[in-house]
Amino acid sequence: MHRLTPDDLYSLEDYARRRAEFRARVIEHKAHRRLPLGEHLVLCFENRLTVQYQVQEMLRIERIFEPGEIRAELAAYNPLIPDGGNWKATLMIEYTDPEERRRELARLVGIERTVWLQVEGCGQVRAIADEDLERSTTEKTSAVHFLRFELTPAMVAAMHAGAGLAAGVDHPALTVRIDAIAEVVRESLIADLD
Repeated sequence: MHRLTPDDLYSLEDYARRRAEFRARVIEHKAHRRLPLGEHLVLCFENRLTVQYQVQEMLRIERIFEPGEIRAELAAYNPLIPDGGNWKATLMIEYTDPEERRRELARLVGIERTVWLQVEGCGQVRAIADEDLERSTTEKTSAVHFLRFELTPAMVAAMHAGAGLAAGVDHPALTVRIDAIAEVVRESLIADLD
């Protein structure tokens, strides 16, 4: 996938006019890129459209219109766009109760490195986590992590040929295995491999 450039973005005024329609389109698109891993973990797979939405929202919220500042936002978010041989995802650890969240984030230290995907007939691919900055300490993990799953050419070919996709987590405090990811999610992820 191609990285975003300033020419791919709407101006603040244009985005204000298009925001409701664009937002609805992105929400529908994201619904097909969401993978719950048990009750409290969710992988949200990123691509060019989801990243454009994040950038547009940041520009809107921060009222950024200077070319240098726009380029800085793109530099921060473009690494979340898959490059055709990988998948990139945001891992969210979701607990609504603050006390339970605090307790679980302490219990789940290092979980971001135990998330895996597996193309049918191939080995597991472990997540490469938080390449931009470390989000865990020895006392607790963050509620949000950025993950990259690097695929071999054989895995990419297998996905295009119809191979299934499994996912899971094998942390000492939490084990999850999904033997078959929903077809709508699998199809959406195949589009990232072009």
